[in-house]
Amino acid sequence: QVQLVESGGGLVQAGGSLRLSCAASGRGFSLNTMGWYRQAPGKQRELVATIIDDGSTYYAISVKGRFTISRDNAENTVYLQMNSLKPEDTAVYYCVAKKGTIHVGPWDYWGQGTQVTVSS
Repeated sequence: QVQLVESGGGLVQAGGSLRLSCAASGRGFSLNTMGWYRQAPGKQRELVATIIDDGSTYYAISVKGRFTISRDNAENTVYLQMNSLKPEDTAVYYCVAKKGTIHVGPWDYWGQGTQVTVSS
């Protein structure tokens, strides 16, 4: 019923910036909470940031102060602005969404992922 499509990934040098976008499409849905996961080879999947439709946000300690999550409720789109990127930020980034207004899962929908690579 709902599809999430990410865009904006790519290759950047350490210290650079990227902005990821995730657009939700479908019929008859309401996504109270949206967010971003990431997974690097050999590492556990990590919840990066989430945002509720009232504006409340959550950030992982590893990205707090460098990344900013935002959303456009009218466009059903969530963004992740990533600044001061480090090589350890390299991962596939996944958009997630759900009904409900808390910053934890279970998540109802997952995107296909977009690759972010940060070179040293």
